[in-house]
Amino acid sequence: MSPRSPKSVSGSDTAEDTSLFREAVRDVKPLEGPAPAADHPSRRPRRPRPAAHFSRADRLAVLEESLRDDAIDPALASGEELVFHRAGIQSPVLRRLRRGDYRVQGEIDLHGLTVAEAKQALRDFLAEALTRQWRCVRIIHGKGLRSGHRGPVLKGMVGTVLRKVGPVLAYVSARQVDGGTGAVYVLLSS
Repeated sequence: MSPRSPKSVSGSDTAEDTSLFREAVRDVKPLEGPAPAADHPSRRPRRPRPAAHFSRADRLAVLEESLRDDAIDPALASGEELVFHRAGIQSPVLRRLRRGDYRVQGEIDLHGLTVAEAKQALRDFLAEALTRQWRCVRIIHGKGLRSGHRGPVLKGMVGTVLRKVGPVLAYVSARQVDGGTGAVYVLLSS
């Protein structure tokens, strides 16, 4: 047995303990700032969803670069069907795009615009599509029937621009009911 006797819980011991405690913490200053949050998950403030600011800026920079005046690819200037896909896009995805299986979430009609006006309109449209995270859009460029010996000017410009825009995964000429070789379905990365 220990030589100490157990302390009794009397009023004098409690008063003595309190005065000893107050003496020990007399020079302690409270911390500044808000009280710490409770450890319970429901009481913790929610963190905001992360937003990839740099990827959005990168996409818009690539889009800006794609709209610089460059020569139109002669293969795109013909009246043939347009088909393009990036490496890694599987043929079933391209097949579904060609059949019109993807829901078109936005559309732009470039008929009657000059090349400069069409480039600006296309730039604005693609920027909006990327901001809204649209997956599939339709661009109507026309068949160039009134372009004379130059052939389908807007069609060639659209194909050239779309190849340069990084988020464009693939594009194909639309189904006949949606404009045929006068329009393209564009599949965008989300």
